Amino acid sequence: MTVRRRVHAHGRVQGVFFRDSLRRAAQREGVAGWAANRPDGTVEAVLEGEADAVDRLVELCRSGPGHADVQRLDVADEEPEGLDGFRVA
Repeated sequence: MTVRRRVHAHGRVQGVFFRDSLRRAAQREGVAGWAANRPDGTVEAVLEGEADAVDRLVELCRSGPGHADVQRLDVADEEPEGLDGFRVA
């Protein structure tokens, strides 16, 4: 079953390879979507794919890669749109 989740990561999440780590993990997991830095210092991402794979990526966002310090992760379910590939903006 395909699911879609939108996440907003708060904390020290920009300039720590958060988006690129997410892109690489999404490609490994077969998850489509995108990730972008926001002007308020957060990272926003949309993740779309099989529920288990999306859940693993949400957990990656919760812990963050390497030097990230995720203080809060907001997660919202959305209707899948049939995205293809994963891009970093």
